[in-house]
Amino acid sequence: MIIRPAKRTESVREYYFSRKLKEVASLDAARKSAGQAGIINLGIGAPDGMPPVAAVDALTEAAKLPGMHAYQSYVGIPELRQAFADWYARYYGVELDPSKEIQPLVGSKEGILLISLAFIDKGDKVLVPDPGYPTYTSASKLAEAEILTYDLKEDEGWMPDFDALESMDLDGVKLMWTNYPNMPTGAAATMELYEKLVDFGRRHGIMICNDNPYSFILNDNPLSILSVPGARECCLELNSLSKAHNMSGWRIGMVAAAADVVAEILKVKSQMDSGMFRPLQLAAVAALGQGPEWFRSLNAEYRRRRKLAGRIFDLIGAEYDKASSGLFLWGKVGVDNPLVKGWNAAGCPGKPDVHDGASEKTRSENVSDAALYGAGVFITPGLIFGKNGENYVRISLCAKPEVLEDAYGRLQKIVTL
Repeated sequence: MIIRPAKRTESVREYYFSRKLKEVASLDAARKSAGQAGIINLGIGAPDGMPPVAAVDALTEAAKLPGMHAYQSYVGIPELRQAFADWYARYYGVELDPSKEIQPLVGSKEGILLISLAFIDKGDKVLVPDPGYPTYTSASKLAEAEILTYDLKEDEGWMPDFDALESMDLDGVKLMWTNYPNMPTGAAATMELYEKLVDFGRRHGIMICNDNPYSFILNDNPLSILSVPGARECCLELNSLSKAHNMSGWRIGMVAAAADVVAEILKVKSQMDSGMFRPLQLAAVAALGQGPEWFRSLNAEYRRRRKLAGRIFDLIGAEYDKASSGLFLWGKVGVDNPLVKGWNAAGCPGKPDVHDGASEKTRSENVSDAALYGAGVFITPGLIFGKNGENYVRISLCAKPEVLEDAYGRLQKIVTL
């Protein structure tokens, strides 16, 4: 290229799934050309169900009308902001001012970078969970922040160790990212946790950034950190229609916070886009109006899938929480994993780092590669979420029951060798 890329890009790599899915696509094509069945992808949490009928109808009808295809307001139409406010009041018990405390987003992932750019100066510190969503780290690095990881561990229920946090050098820390129901572990939020986070943020002058897209999935009691008294002094919350309404490709999210926080985020956002397509906003209004029956039906299906994903983990010798929340099942794999041994016993060609008695450091990658190259099933290695995920793998529940059953059958063939 004719010029040197910005130095800030040296701190990040292309997103893992962007890179990995190229490899999966290449392997998929090779298998199909050889007359084999294609790859079963149990990696990404992209819901495969249909959105609410009312949302689809609202989109298609609005798109036919004149005046719908021009630039839109940067802050979103009033109907959408009111619908988000009503949604929070109905399900979370949180009262928000739709004119000042809500900002619609092009998906909540956009919000992670917007928040980082709005509040982080070069050299500021950011607390990021390990394991955790990789975008918290990459967005912070692009804003030239210093990353401080805080541990989430299984024996502590994947909750922050507040004694350990208090012992850290918190000078210069501006943001702390948190996410419950947790991705990737499936641990659910509690009011006690949110109260501790609010107290921690207020005492140390740290903005708690709560990423909350999974609160309705396999969870009968959705919680918001903003329901804690005093939370708006130090907290903001991201939310989304992607997971709870089967609308991940629509890219509709929001951030809720005190008016001055929302105003700062809007300063950055208004430089980057020109407002969401109005028919999408009207469709979101319809989706947000869904009643409890929508979520009951959604979760009945995910409970069925969680059980089938659990059968896969039982087969490959992974320990997991049968009552986990969110769109994924998270399992711990042992050193003498039967999947890796069976894969090698089958004599399948693959990567040289897959071997019997996988090392502690690369265990999750060994299991993932054994499944992918030996059985044509992609399971996410936990190490991509941080060092505390190195001995874990993750299965997405965004696959139909028959697909999960097919994956079980393929894996069974190499495990039992």
